[in-house]
Amino acid sequence: MEFKEAKNKFVQTWGALGSQWGINKTMAQIHALLMVSNEAVSMEDIMDELQISRGNASMNLRALMDWGIVYKEFKAGERREFFTAEKDLDELAVKIAKERSKREIKPALKILKEVSTIGANDTAEEKHFVDQTSKLYDFVLKADNMMDKMTEFNENWLGRLVLKIMK
Repeated sequence: MEFKEAKNKFVQTWGALGSQWGINKTMAQIHALLMVSNEAVSMEDIMDELQISRGNASMNLRALMDWGIVYKEFKAGERREFFTAEKDLDELAVKIAKERSKREIKPALKILKEVSTIGANDTAEEKHFVDQTSKLYDFVLKADNMMDKMTEFNENWLGRLVLKIMK
């Protein structure tokens, strides 16, 4: 397999995986392209490589920057904007975990807490509902707290050292 074919296959596969992880395909493809590029890539090159519009590229680049996994780079003498992705995979995982928690898990926890605290004294069905949603709330809260601890641990220099020793 030639380099160009391998790169395209990776970008397409990462895009398909992204849609399964809850982000749109183009956003994941842009991230993949930037992640495997050895230097910053212009928006025009991203548009050309992925055959997407300027608006689509701009919107998805902005979203990736909001996630903290893509950065804008300026090159002296260039009017175009260039972009690069977080290359440290540990840091990338931490940022994605934090963002997913903020966007998905925290809102779900809020709803679970709300629905599990209703007054359920009338029927067995109501009591079962409160019991199950309370258990689900506790489970998701524990999982989210564990993820928070892991990301805090990874941000700590001593924690990173311990993780490297364990590898």
